[in-house]
Amino acid sequence: MRILSIHNRYQIRGGEDESRESEELLLREMGHEVDVYEESNDCLASMSSIQVATRTIWSREAYNIVQQHLRKAAHEVVHVQNFFPLISPSVYYAAKSKGVPVVQTLRNYRLLCPNALFFRSGEVCEDCLGKFVPFPGVLHGCYRESRIASAGTAAMMMVHRTLRTWTEMVDVYIALTEFARKKFIQGGLPPKKIIVKPNFVHPDPVAGGGKGGYAIYVGRLSVEKGLDTLLEAWELLSTPLPLKIVGDGPLADQVAKAANRYPHIEWLGRRPVKEVYEAIGEAMFLIFPSKWYETFGRVAVEAFAKGTPVLAAKIGAIAELVDHNRTGFHFCPGDPADLATNVEWILAHPTQLAQMRQEARLEFETRYTAKQNYQKLMEIYEVAQSCKNI
Repeated sequence: MRILSIHNRYQIRGGEDESRESEELLLREMGHEVDVYEESNDCLASMSSIQVATRTIWSREAYNIVQQHLRKAAHEVVHVQNFFPLISPSVYYAAKSKGVPVVQTLRNYRLLCPNALFFRSGEVCEDCLGKFVPFPGVLHGCYRESRIASAGTAAMMMVHRTLRTWTEMVDVYIALTEFARKKFIQGGLPPKKIIVKPNFVHPDPVAGGGKGGYAIYVGRLSVEKGLDTLLEAWELLSTPLPLKIVGDGPLADQVAKAANRYPHIEWLGRRPVKEVYEAIGEAMFLIFPSKWYETFGRVAVEAFAKGTPVLAAKIGAIAELVDHNRTGFHFCPGDPADLATNVEWILAHPTQLAQMRQEARLEFETRYTAKQNYQKLMEIYEVAQSCKNI
């Protein structure tokens, strides 16, 4: 097959970027031709709010670029990973104008929420869910803390709801978890068009030994990721446990101060993937303290691949990924005391933790390998192509 993969890259690289690159790599390894059209948010600083808002609603540039790709060679599928904000839903229409089916991976909640997170003022917010006019998101400046920018995002949502873009111009949506699928159905997407396919880890990083004697956090340093909960929990531990924090983001200064104040907290910043995997594999467990719903939680699956259990907040998709008392533990989101209690239980039960390492690795082998994911993706592409012929 020949696939056109479309993606708007973020300024700070994250799980969405990693996952779409893994998918493209896997497709090429399996003999498919993958063309890529991408834009980068690095250019947003040079654009006015009006320019960004206009492109967010309808990018003529992106429409023309996709048409050019499809004119040069026959493609079986256009797979949109992320269109926001510079590419826009116009690319769906470009694909349809050439009779090519469209698949959209739902890597965040942008179709339902102006800031794509269902998160505001430090807690879950669903004020815009199901509303034709997402006015609360504009009022609170939920996108980039700007009412103007939020109005542009809200306008994109409203225009394409009016045009029935979400229901008629996409043949198949890929939700990463059942939780996310239900949330999108609640927000108005057609249930029959949403198929669950998780992310995967490829190549297999192989299980680690878990002998490092530390816990680890890997991800964006931000409020919605629960960094404040994590740091507060570490102050409550009766027995200090080394904590390695990998990543960068808005709360970097707060993490740096905590690392300077407490010798058992180490901030490693951003690290190459190979180093990150090695650190995860030697950790006793990985902590996933997120406060927002998450559509998946790639780092949790990476931990499973390394045989490392996950201590996760019981919220959104991550609660679905982690099987309590088998591949890890759940704790109450935003509750540092409950997180600290779970950490101390783990430290007091090394035998159970060792068993969990085996179960975590088995979970990866059972559900998150490239082979299984490739088979599911091919089934989805076949469904999309059959929709084109209806």
